[in-house]
Amino acid sequence: MIADRKHLTIREWSEDDRPREKMAKKGQHSLSDAELLAILIGSGNKEESAVELSRRILRECKDNLNELARLSIHELCKRFKGIGEAKAITIMAALELGKRRKMNEIIERQKIGSSSDLYNLFEPVLVDLVHEEFWIALLDGANKVIITKCLTLGGQQQTIVDLPLLLKLALEKSALAVAVAHNHPSGQDEPSREDEQITRRIKQGCEAVGIRFLDHIIIARGKYYSFADEGKI
Repeated sequence: MIADRKHLTIREWSEDDRPREKMAKKGQHSLSDAELLAILIGSGNKEESAVELSRRILRECKDNLNELARLSIHELCKRFKGIGEAKAITIMAALELGKRRKMNEIIERQKIGSSSDLYNLFEPVLVDLVHEEFWIALLDGANKVIITKCLTLGGQQQTIVDLPLLLKLALEKSALAVAVAHNHPSGQDEPSREDEQITRRIKQGCEAVGIRFLDHIIIARGKYYSFADEGKI
């Protein structure tokens, strides 16, 4: 039966095997990643159903949704027959919503007590980027997160940090503590000379306006470097 299924469209499958019907009957948790992706793209190509195409996409991304999120719209369209711009945008939008949901859930309950707390806060938004971003977390007197914000975007090598903007935002939000993070798309978690320089500048700026500077972490694909843990704050 499974062998014959290759020649059938999803509409010709038994109702229990169709992703949309399966979700309606059994809930979204019953679906595999490939089946969820198939619902997003809607249709496959002449050789593959939407589910088969989705399985191949995930297989080429090592069955890792973070790897999928690193692909650009152009790369999705170029590498996978049956994925046009509209489908690629739909995939990227769904992944971004998932990322934002995870970020919001963490912020709602987050109190920063260690570098690992900071890593858990920023990892969802930084883990799959192919360019550098520099983020700030503003905290109250109990080290609970008030807000997180992306300050600057950079290239694959380095991003420039606007220190006056960072301090202005902290003062506007009445933050009593600040922590920052940026990513290294290369996967190298050791700080550069520029990273060390901006860390010193942020520390000096925070001291000048009476705000505690908790840490600066560098996130690099599953690992991180903490200036505070290394005694450099």
